[in-house]
Amino acid sequence: MNEWRLLLTRPAEECAALAATLAVQGIFSSSLPLLEIEPLQETPEQRSLLLNLDRYCAVVAVSKPAARLGLERIDQYWPQPPINQHWFSVGAATGGILADYGLPVAWPEMGDDSEALLALPQLASALAVPKPKVLILRGDGGRDFFAERLRNQGVEVDFLPLYRRQLPVYPPGTLRQRVLDEALNGLVVSSGQGFEHLLQLASDDWPELARLPLFVPSPRVADIAREAGARTVVDCRGASAPALLAALQQPAP
Repeated sequence: MNEWRLLLTRPAEECAALAATLAVQGIFSSSLPLLEIEPLQETPEQRSLLLNLDRYCAVVAVSKPAARLGLERIDQYWPQPPINQHWFSVGAATGGILADYGLPVAWPEMGDDSEALLALPQLASALAVPKPKVLILRGDGGRDFFAERLRNQGVEVDFLPLYRRQLPVYPPGTLRQRVLDEALNGLVVSSGQGFEHLLQLASDDWPELARLPLFVPSPRVADIAREAGARTVVDCRGASAPALLAALQQPAP
């Protein structure tokens, strides 16, 4: 496993945490953040959603920034969150933020993705009420697959967009040069938008970089990457450090 030399592309703070975890396992990594979190200003519509938080039988946070920023907003209007409300997260890291706040939160034990969350028995139980409503805390333009599946089940879904992810400004050729300078042999992205930013930064260098193994968090992102020409795509079935480490333990692709 320690033969891997990986490019990490998460937001800077998350890159640092993942790099430290990988280093303990003897895995070299180089951080090039491709996602920069910019909190959004609260709109009157969003304020209305927050004031009516108690109308939702379940609240879902799809990422760590969504959990952190969502709790900051909720804290302004709800000194104590509504009782008997169910909270969910896509993964353990996001769930830990909600749990530390004192919320009753559940997340899939296997697979940090929408499919695993939809299969969670606790979610089915939370939705077993008349006219179920779910609030999703997410970034601007975040995932819709989860919401679509819920709506197909007759669930009313609202979104609370809390931030946008931007691509930091780098000089042309930065990505290819980093790979060459650090002799990297694998790329890691944590979301579909992260992969889109990877493509954008790679630009004309993408055909060359597409030869490197690419580690992605879900089947959805894997499909997007393959359609874009990535030669070897490894679905980690989650964006967490344990999910990536488990994928790295598999035979080299």
